[in-house]
Amino acid sequence: MKAGIHPENYRVVAFKDMSNEEVFLTKSTAETNETIEVDGVEYPLVKLEISRTSHPYYTGKSKLVDTAGRIDKFKNKYAKFKK
Repeated sequence: MKAGIHPENYRVVAFKDMSNEEVFLTKSTAETNETIEVDGVEYPLVKLEISRTSHPYYTGKSKLVDTAGRIDKFKNKYAKFKK
């Protein structure tokens, strides 16, 4: 393998799904300024709008969490093409 091409800051990071408050830990190089305490240990925190615990494909539920009004924005943008 080539030397010097791999990231140096590979560490355990907490990812938090903001739609259902689920937190899971995995290794990542994602940059973050926030931290969270999980089981008494502090980890860097990355906030997600949707993850495997809330996505309809994985959960089998058709509930869609729209936190930023993206669905309405999309419908308004493409309403002129509707027949």
